[in-house]
Amino acid sequence: MAFPEDVLTDGEQVELDLHPHWKAMIWPVTVLVLALAAVISALVLLDNEVLIYIIAGVAVVAVAWLSFWPWLVWRTTHYVLTNERVLLQTGVFSRDRRDIPLSRVNDHSMNQRFVERLLGCGTLTIESAGERGQSVLRDIPHVEKVQTRLYELVEADRDAYAFNDSERGAKNSAPAQATRAEAEAEEK
Repeated sequence: MAFPEDVLTDGEQVELDLHPHWKAMIWPVTVLVLALAAVISALVLLDNEVLIYIIAGVAVVAVAWLSFWPWLVWRTTHYVLTNERVLLQTGVFSRDRRDIPLSRVNDHSMNQRFVERLLGCGTLTIESAGERGQSVLRDIPHVEKVQTRLYELVEADRDAYAFNDSERGAKNSAPAQATRAEAEAEEK
């Protein structure tokens, strides 16, 4: 499921659209494999049909609850960086989304434990101005690259809405030149 483009503003472009790291799917895949192994073993080793149906029923419930549902949650969780904001969206049936404008990002940091470094993921913490403060994004794939890209986007956003030295000087000198011209006119 790609991130829906209809939530973007005019001129807004998706820079990164991420799901949590694949390590979040290790346990659901393990449950799926164990459930299949249990059903196949029951079919091969047992002669009691009722017991086979019970094992198959428990396996189906376990797969639906512990494999399929976590997969749906994983697929519908989006960490999106655009040229204007950071969007955090979760939810299968209901939807929760948090938008953090790049201009409000005060600080961002990453953390990787040893196993996460081996797997290439980590935690990204984004601190923003506002009531909510910190947003902690866990299991971000290639977290060091994501943090660097976020830094680049924040700096580009600040540069786009800030005066550079030549613009600032030109804007500040125009009123001063007008004031000097008015003072000279009054003297004459």
